[in-house]
Amino acid sequence: MIPRYSRPDMVAIWSPETKFRIWYEIEAHACEAMANIGVIPRENADAVWKAKDVEFDVARIDEIEAVTKHDVIAFLTHLAEHVGSDEARFVHQGMTSSDVLDTCFNVQLVRSADILIKDMDGLLAALKKRAIEHKDTVRVGRSHGIHAEPTTMGLTFARFYAEMDRNLARLKLARAEISTGAISGAVGTFANIDPAIEEHVCAELGLSPEPISTQVIPRDRHAMFFATLGVIASSIENVATEIRHMQRTEVLEGAEFFSSGQKGSSAMPHKKNPILTENLTGLARLVRSAVVPAMENVTLWHERDISHSSVERAIGPDSCITLDFALARLTGVVDKMLIYPQNMLDNMNKFPGLVMSQRVLLALTQAGVSREDAYSMVQRNAMKVWEERLDFRDLLLADVEVVAALGEDGVNEKFDMGYHTKHVDTIFARVFGA
Repeated sequence: MIPRYSRPDMVAIWSPETKFRIWYEIEAHACEAMANIGVIPRENADAVWKAKDVEFDVARIDEIEAVTKHDVIAFLTHLAEHVGSDEARFVHQGMTSSDVLDTCFNVQLVRSADILIKDMDGLLAALKKRAIEHKDTVRVGRSHGIHAEPTTMGLTFARFYAEMDRNLARLKLARAEISTGAISGAVGTFANIDPAIEEHVCAELGLSPEPISTQVIPRDRHAMFFATLGVIASSIENVATEIRHMQRTEVLEGAEFFSSGQKGSSAMPHKKNPILTENLTGLARLVRSAVVPAMENVTLWHERDISHSSVERAIGPDSCITLDFALARLTGVVDKMLIYPQNMLDNMNKFPGLVMSQRVLLALTQAGVSREDAYSMVQRNAMKVWEERLDFRDLLLADVEVVAALGEDGVNEKFDMGYHTKHVDTIFARVFGA
């Protein structure tokens, strides 16, 4: 991923240096396990550990790979340059390249998931803080982009909190799904390596042994992992799109923080554009673009092929790095977001009283008016509000049929805003706990 959308801790997980360090640890732990059960001499296993402080030379490994055309062999050759060819002769014994590649890939995904989980925790904290802050800040709810009924800004943030909390649960499941390793040799039969080796290596790396591998770890696990990242990205876009709508000039109920010295447009000095949330919409597309290739990687020929390999070399780092950046950016947007309560009330009152139409409809039916007649009575007055910007309550009070059914006090009583917010505490308890 390009540096513009990258954060250093996640980038480090996917660096060549980290990859080769994990490869080394896999090989060293495997040698240690082989020595434990007497398959190789202890001194050879100990010799491999002498390289534990070595900084593996990426350029040298690339130089060797240019000749061998095989990345794992190139690494093993470079390792032998540090350990000694005789001391390293038992390295990789009974193993196949996928044992190293797949186990390493899953270690990187687990480490990435740990960062993403921390990111999610930070985002949830920001959403909860803003939800509580604006629990009773009334704004109009919209369906199809059109004014519907009153809600609160706190409920908007609480809704996003609940969605992200579900995503956190999904991410933890995805982490567990991907936390397996395989040291099972060619076609996964353990013919040339004892299953105890796999158990030892996995335990040292914080993984579980893959119950059955076919020389590669089954790719349904990875499909689930990247699908989960895609769902999280979609939720990021969901929040970003709401904020973008709120920042529109004719809405302006909320906006991204605009710092001193920031410029919104090279041509129009007045502009304050929602650039961060627009950026998040684009980043979400990038993360989701990995989902279909990950799904297609599930199907491999027989016990293995490498059609998945080129895909994963790209989507592994790019998806994790991009999502890490996006979660951090969204957390910052939410935390510093500007909220305009007065604009929310002004927007709701652009069509005075119209958001109370359903309550009047229900009151008429409860007063004995048929639903069809009640709907017609309410709608004929509501349309005048749309077309002439008249006050809905005044129109109803001037409607003989409506007043005959409800009385003037009955009409006035239907315009109490508290009616729409009376269960906010109940919803908050469901989302955040007592």
